[in-house]
Amino acid sequence: MSERPQQRQDPVDAIIQQWATVRPDLDTAAMEVFGRINRLSHAMADRVARAYAPYGISRGEFDVLATLRRSGEPYTLSPRQLSATLMLTTGGMTGRLDKLERAGLLRRSPDPHDRRGLHVTLTDKGLGLVDEAVGAGLAVQTEALSALDADRAGLLAGLLRELLAGTDRP
Repeated sequence: MSERPQQRQDPVDAIIQQWATVRPDLDTAAMEVFGRINRLSHAMADRVARAYAPYGISRGEFDVLATLRRSGEPYTLSPRQLSATLMLTTGGMTGRLDKLERAGLLRRSPDPHDRRGLHVTLTDKGLGLVDEAVGAGLAVQTEALSALDADRAGLLAGLLRELLAGTDRP
């Protein structure tokens, strides 16, 4: 069995050490995990946002385009379906849709089956842009994940899946 090299200290270790000094009675194991998840999430969100910037879109706007793209042809969903998928209010969704429509990346049209409804459809320009942007975002994520070998990355994905599933319990 090979020994893993000593892991270097990170800012979370310093926080844990401070708590151990002032409150040695606390079990900070959860803080070690979630503190790192939180810091990693923020760091990756910033990196991914920089990857999308050359395409003129924010991460939130990418999420709208990507949701339409993942829906498959004809790349059309209702604003309500988009809001539910992205966990956004309809007001928050409207702002994103307005900007993306002005940029020619999607179009809104009346729902032929519901006079009050709308369809949001990815344009050809939007399709091309999201296909390029998803590659740029994945490249950033893949580069960050390269700190782990494939087995450890798979193990981490599985552990995070279990942890996430555990948060869905009441």
